[in-house]
Parts: sequence; C-alpha cells; structure tokens
Amino acid sequence: MGGGTTSIGAMVPTVAKSESADSAAEAAPAPPPPAIPPPQSLDASEMEQEVDKDILCPICMQTIKDAFLTACGHSFCYMCIVTHLQNKSDCPCCSHFLTANHLYPNFLLNKLLMKNSEHQIAKTATPLEQLRLALEQGCEGSVKELESLLSLLSEKKRKMEQEEAETNLQIMHDFLHCLRKKKLDELNEVIQSDLQYIKEDIYAVERRRIELFRRRDRYSAKLRMLGDDPSSKSVWPPSLVDEHSGGTVSRTAIMPGLGHMSSGGQKNRNSEARSSASHLIRKDNLSGSDNQNLTQSGLALVRKRRVHAQFNDLQDCYLQKRRYWARQTPEQRERDSHGLLNREGYSEGLEDFQSVLSTFTRYSRFRVVAELRHGDLFHSANIVSSIEFDRDDELFATAGVSRRIKIFEFASVVNEPADVQCPVAEMSTRSKLSCLSWNKYAKNQIASSDYEGIVTVWDVTTRQSVMEYEEHEKRAWSVDFSRTEPSMLISGSDDCKVKVWCTKQEASVLNIDMKANICSVKYNPGSSIHVAVGSADHHIHYYDLRKTNQPLYVFSGHRKAVSYVKFLSSNELASASTDNTLRLWDVKENVPLRTFRGHTNEKNFVGLTVNSEYIACGSETNEVYVYHKAISKPAAWHKFSSDVDEGEEDTGSYFISAVCWKSESPTMLTANSQGTIKVLVLAP
Repeated sequence: MGGGTTSIGAMVPTVAKSESADSAAEAAPAPPPPAIPPPQSLDASEMEQEVDKDILCPICMQTIKDAFLTACGHSFCYMCIVTHLQNKSDCPCCSHFLTANHLYPNFLLNKLLMKNSEHQIAKTATPLEQLRLALEQGCEGSVKELESLLSLLSEKKRKMEQEEAETNLQIMHDFLHCLRKKKLDELNEVIQSDLQYIKEDIYAVERRRIELFRRRDRYSAKLRMLGDDPSSKSVWPPSLVDEHSGGTVSRTAIMPGLGHMSSGGQKNRNSEARSSASHLIRKDNLSGSDNQNLTQSGLALVRKRRVHAQFNDLQDCYLQKRRYWARQTPEQRERDSHGLLNREGYSEGLEDFQSVLSTFTRYSRFRVVAELRHGDLFHSANIVSSIEFDRDDELFATAGVSRRIKIFEFASVVNEPADVQCPVAEMSTRSKLSCLSWNKYAKNQIASSDYEGIVTVWDVTTRQSVMEYEEHEKRAWSVDFSRTEPSMLISGSDDCKVKVWCTKQEASVLNIDMKANICSVKYNPGSSIHVAVGSADHHIHYYDLRKTNQPLYVFSGHRKAVSYVKFLSSNELASASTDNTLRLWDVKENVPLRTFRGHTNEKNFVGLTVNSEYIACGSETNEVYVYHKAISKPAAWHKFSSDVDEGEEDTGSYFISAVCWKSESPTMLTANSQGTIKVLVLAP
C-alpha cells in the first residue's frame, strides 16, 4: 500500500521471468540455483518493516491517517491529498487528472491501519495497560473471577491512598517537631502563641496518624485474604503476579510520593505514647512488599530533605497561615475555608498548610518527554516569542521572529519521533510576532500581535485571518482574549496605549492612554471588566474597564520594566520583571504576597506561565525555573543543552523565550532563543 498502489500480490516475492531471460537460460548451462528460503522463513522484523513501508502516504511519507482512495487507485492521507489538489489537479503518483470529487474513503485500509496501531500500542504497553486492553478486547473470564479481580483492585487502590495519606502525615509530623524545637529557644508572647499552634497541630496530626495506622491494618488484612484467593490470579497477566506470593506486586502501579509508614498505632492508646509514633516500624504481612516499601521510604526521605532545604520559607508559610486563620471570625472562616477538607480535629490553618506542604514536596526536577525544533539550526529567526495551548490542551501554537504561526498536535509531539513532527497548520504574517492568545470558547480562533502593531484574529481551520486591527502606532507586545466574553480581546503596545477590541467590530471599542510603554496585558479570568497591565514604568496597573480615567490599584515593587502579568486565580496575580524577580499580588486586598528569586532576567522577555499552585518562568542562563506560589525559592529547574560547539558560537547568549503550562497538570511547554521546544513534566 506504499504510494497507495501496492496490491496484496505485491507483498509476495515475484518469481516470473522475462522471455529473453528464459532463452538465455536454455542456451547456456544453468548454474546451480541459489538456495531461496521459503516465504515463511523470512524474519518477522523484516516482514514488519516491509509492511510499514506499504502504509506510508506518498506525500508526507508518514503512516496514512484517514485514508482516502483516488479514482486511479492510490491511497493518501485525506489532508495531504486535499492540500495537494488545492494547487494541482492530478494524482501525485501517476499524474492522472484528479479532483476532490474523485476521492473516496478507503474503509478497508483504515481498518487495517487501526489494527496495526493497536498492535504497536500493545507491544509497548505496561502490564496494566495490557490487562486493560485484554479486557476491552473481550478477554474471557467468569463472573466470579471478575468480581474477585474488582475486589482486589479496589482494596489495592484503598491501600495506596492510605499510604499516600500516611506519608503526608509523617512529613507533616516531622516538620512540626523540628519547628517546635526551633521555637523553644525564642520565648515571648508571639512565640508562645506559635508554640501553642504547633502543639495543637502535632496532637491533631498524631491522632490522625493513629487512625490511619489502624485502618491500614484492616486494609492489609483484606488485601491478604483476597491475594490468597486462587480464583483472582487466573485473570491477571503473568507479569503482574509475584511467583513467590499469592498477592500481586505491580511496581508500575506504585504512585509517586508514597513512603514507608509505621504501624502499631494500636499500641499508642494514651497521650504519653504519642510522641514515639513516628518511630514505630510496620511489617507488611504480604510477601513481596518489602521492596515496594523501600521505594516508598526512599521517596519519603527525598521529600523530607526538600522540607529541610526550604525550612525557613515553610516555617514562615505555616505561621502566616496559622496566625491568619486564628484572627478570623467564625463567619470569615466559613466564607474563606471553601475548598478545604476540614478533617476532624484539624484547624483551617493546618489544612491550608498541609496542602502547601504536600504539593511543594511532591516534585523536585523536570523530566523531558519530547523535543522538537521550531526552525533551522543556527538560523537567526529561531526565537519563539510565544507558545500557547488551545482550549482543550489538544493543540498548541508557536510564534516568533520567523513570521509564522505554527499549530502542533500535542499528542503527536509527545508520541512520535522528533524527526517526523510537523505542524498541522501554519499561517504566515508580514511581521515578526510577539504574542499569541487562544480563544477559550472558539477552539479554532487565535489572536496574534506583531512588531508592526497589528492585532490579528485567525481561523485555524481555514488558516485565514478573520479580523485585522491596525490602530496601534508601534510594536504591540501583548494580546489576550477574555475568558468570560469570548468576543472581547485586549492588546498593549509601545505606543503607550491599551486597546480593547470586539471581534464583531472593525475598530477598537475602548482606549486607555498611559505614560509608558505597555509590555503585557491580561484579563482577569473571572471578570470581563478587570484587566492587569504590565508597564515599562516598573508598575502593574489594575483597571476596571468601566472607569479607565485612573486604575483601581497600582502595584509597586519591581525596580525595572514589568514584562509579563498572569493570573493564578481571580484574586492572585503574578508578574515578571527584568529586575531578576517574580512577584505575587492579591488584587482583591491590594497587597503584595511574595517575591520569588533564583532565575536570571535582566534584558530579555523570558516567558511567564502559571497554574493554581505553580509559577514558571525562563532564565537568561538557558534554564526553566518553577516556583511554588507559597515558597520564594525555586522548587525545580531544567537547563537546555546547546546544539552547537562552544568554539562556534557563544552558547551563553541563549535564553528561554516562552513557557506555558498544560492546564492544571505538571506538564509544561518551553522554548528557547535557539528554536528548541521541549515538553517537560515535573517529577519526584
């Protein structure tokens, strides 16, 4: 099927010879025939490679997607042949006259390609994925066997959730003990209050740990009983069953962050024994669990080291939250504690800090899962100025000084080799691009701003511009769609003006004149009337669009131009500046919350991205930095390696130019000035 023309017969070795070859063979003595292996003796990998070549599209030379058959008998990817027919009216293989009306779906080939894809997935799947695929494909099993399997999986899940909760509590317990020891040397009225908070929280945590230890013993007993049931083994793949035990030991199912916890909580029935709970050692009765507990102990130890490395910041965070909640009235607590778990015996301040401690210690590094190049190596037009996910995180767009907007499919970038990754759409512009913003309601709509001051709204499906706004007099640095009013967008420019646009009108609907260049603009995600503006005057201006003669607030603190502003929530605003800092602000209370330091940023736009818990930015050291919003020092960072020799070019001149989180996940897109794009994932 390579080229779309290969028939089934083309896959069998040809044995027919020409008439001239036959006559020559009769005239001369025939040499002994070479030993030809029968078709069934061909190596399986060679057969598979031959088949792979036959399912390539002749145009893009990739595995055919959505196969369509031409009237002349050739098969192509639908998008490839349709794109070709927009320029020429012939078949790419045989030059036969061809139009879009001569294309037909190739149902048989699509079915074969689907089976081939499933086969490839099955070869690389983990044991658990193989089990899932086996069940989806109709694996035979009795109702009793399936019920036993479901019970075993349910108990396994509960046990893992239990261990995760125990690990978090153990870390919390150790932290509180260290904090108490530190504060005992500083006795005054404030410290006495702090010590009382710590004492209450240690008691609450220890009581909760004892409850979890007892529950863990009950789960272990149930799991052991299910593991000893022989009917539960017949449905599992051999790789998931420990040969030396009656239970399952699936290491691929171990969740990160689980630690080895102590049991024997039943011995701690009085308050005098509570302080020794962290030193009790639990012996798991399931054989094969020792290695798993060793892994969990290692993860817990790493997380504890992170706590001690940032102990001062965590101490400040804990006391700040504890004192804040202690000052609140019951009505304020009820209003502000929305979303907290409110475990029995836990104060709101302890619940709030537990969330910070768990998320901060969960990750310590980045793992690279994919990489692609935006342009040609060493080309001066490689800088990626902006990179953004679409509404559903299925596509992402890149733009920069190459004057092109490229749309990539995220799943393809992650799953396919780097040398075959191509954009699914591409739009050319007249000028260098500075910023992109996807419409969060219309999936096919994206806006761009460029160095000529033009703001353009594009239809990604047709690759055509929908609207072009040319009112800015100088370079437009930033553009942003409103999340609550999908037809509204805002832009900021070097002409010191902020303009609000509506996609239903050809002219701006609102104009804000300022005294300094505008570097960044952003809508509040919960409002269509509040916007933040980062300016070269070192300030962030927060406006109500119903009254633009003066800002609601002006946030001061940066010492140089504010290059980016991004909202973590409706009340939390992050800003980046060329003074080497990030800052977090409360736009509801009009107060600064925190300053983040660690990266280097003195002259370039290095990108800023946020989610509900983390803030990430680039650095002029060609590194990506991530901060937890409650801790002022970096939680993790990753350095881009250079693709050039040190003698050929100054590798120190490269910097990170764009970053973007995948919505509420540990996955991030990053790009640097060399044109390298990486998909990074936070890891323990």
